[in-house]
Amino acid sequence: MNERRVVVTGLGAITPIGNNVPDFWANLIAGKSGVSRITLFDPSLLDSQIAGEVKHFEPTERIPVKESRRMERFTQLAVWAGLEAWQDAGLKAETIDPERCGVIIGSGIGSLQIVEKCQSLWEKFGTKKFSPFMIPMLIINMASGWLSILLGLKGPNFAVVTACATGSHSIGEAFRVIQRGEADVMLAGGAECALTPLGVGGFCSMKALSRRNDDPEGASRPFDKERDGFVIGEGAGIVVLEEMERAKARGAHVYAELIGFSMTGDAYHMTAPEPNGDGARRAIELALKDAKVNPEDIGYVNAHGTSTALNDKIETLAMKAAFKEHAKKLQVSSTKSMTGHLLGAAGGVEFVACAKSVETGVLHPTINLNHPDPECDLDYIPNTARKSNANVVMSTALGFGGHNTCLVLRKF
Repeated sequence: MNERRVVVTGLGAITPIGNNVPDFWANLIAGKSGVSRITLFDPSLLDSQIAGEVKHFEPTERIPVKESRRMERFTQLAVWAGLEAWQDAGLKAETIDPERCGVIIGSGIGSLQIVEKCQSLWEKFGTKKFSPFMIPMLIINMASGWLSILLGLKGPNFAVVTACATGSHSIGEAFRVIQRGEADVMLAGGAECALTPLGVGGFCSMKALSRRNDDPEGASRPFDKERDGFVIGEGAGIVVLEEMERAKARGAHVYAELIGFSMTGDAYHMTAPEPNGDGARRAIELALKDAKVNPEDIGYVNAHGTSTALNDKIETLAMKAAFKEHAKKLQVSSTKSMTGHLLGAAGGVEFVACAKSVETGVLHPTINLNHPDPECDLDYIPNTARKSNANVVMSTALGFGGHNTCLVLRKF
């Protein structure tokens, strides 16, 4: 039996540089940063006071008012991007079998906002002022749950939680669901909003965040010698994956074909990557094998590229080990240089960027790369987008806990 092929037919994104895919992509190509001083709360007590916030977001412009009020912000972001992807794919209730369509959307953290709010209420009133929606609002699987409810999708439905690899794992698992014949259409990706005193403060206590508060737009600088930590952000990236013959039969627009997926574990440390990059290397090699392509077939890698001292150096080592001589010919860039690190949403948003690169033949830059780190010596597309004939591209994602994943897309 031939393995079912899977294509990308819908894209949705809400990010610090655009609340829809066209705006996100235009600003990504232009090299525009979405990082600024935090406005969602007063950050003055924190070492890092900057973030990639979603701007001018009014959820009820797309989400019914009653339902929107019962969602926390990370779920609103997921639903916003999911509805965009669904509409972009041209799918309608009357043209689908709801039992053959599903949702896999994860988040690294879920809602801290409702936790902070209820803790404050507890100290003053006990549980009397708690919302009856508190628990369903904070749990991570509710992003998948709400999209399935709003769109009437009754197929496979669950959530993935693998920190910063969440969005990529979600898309990879949806890919497998369609390959196995358990569904024909899947919405998949990640969403995150941890921009609260607890969320930002927790990362500050780890010394993980950039303290470049006087230069927000220049703070996220992957692979640059002067990087001093990542910039936290929020957003969602959701895609529609579809079985190829079904997509062709209905005349769907196809952005790219998803041809490979892998996942590995470091088994090394809670937060630090394995020093020689072995886990990431194995993920790259397994993804190439799954996609049935050679290392030299890959023209572009959308790197995890967090702007931390350890990640960028070790990810570079992993690419060199996996691609060998071809590594010097690779084109590599980091979306996080503009959006900041969207945690559980990062893999979904970066997959959208990869799909647009395959479709348009344009690769976005890594901005703020002004002082190349000698230990990061690949072609990271510094500061300016470029035209490319990269027909096979890769997206990598690495999460706390040693979770590594890799996705491979090909021009259709």
